[in-house]
Amino acid sequence: MKTTSSKRPAAWLARVLLALTTAAFVLASSAPAQAHDSLESSTPADGSTVSAMPAKIELTFDHTPIAINSIVRVEDATGTDQADGPVQILDNQVSQPVKPGAPEGKYTVVWRVVSSDGHPIEGTFTFTAGGPNTAPATSAAAATPAAAASSGLPGQLVVVGIIAAVLVIGLVLAGVVIRHRLRNPEGEG
Repeated sequence: MKTTSSKRPAAWLARVLLALTTAAFVLASSAPAQAHDSLESSTPADGSTVSAMPAKIELTFDHTPIAINSIVRVEDATGTDQADGPVQILDNQVSQPVKPGAPEGKYTVVWRVVSSDGHPIEGTFTFTAGGPNTAPATSAAAATPAAAASSGLPGQLVVVGIIAAVLVIGLVLAGVVIRHRLRNPEGEG
């Protein structure tokens, strides 16, 4: 009889783990599939010619990128980066101030942001400025709090956290029940 009693906690644990694994699989598969964000538009537009170098470059995405490790390089014809200060993110708009006095000519914008699903995305586009930049960009200090406020956890990270929490709680409960049954093998009190 004692052999049967010692096998019960193992069988019970196996059933609990199977139920938790099934629940985790159902939760993970029911999470909405998220594709990487995509660039919807830019100012200046790709391939366009503008009369003067703008004070900032703006990128508009279909979702709000995460405000970490974002880079926007504004390279002139010599390869010099004319970006001035940090990238600013407000909602789905990413902007990069440009140095005052940036010269006229052809520019290549090289960007990299972290998509709202947590994956990095990148791209390039070109435009031509017919004159130098004369207007200063808006203050980077004023945009920094908004950029920080727009960052959030990707949806998949939250789902993974919930699944992990359910599994940990289940394992702790299984351990408590097994310990109780091992101390009281005959099902006493």
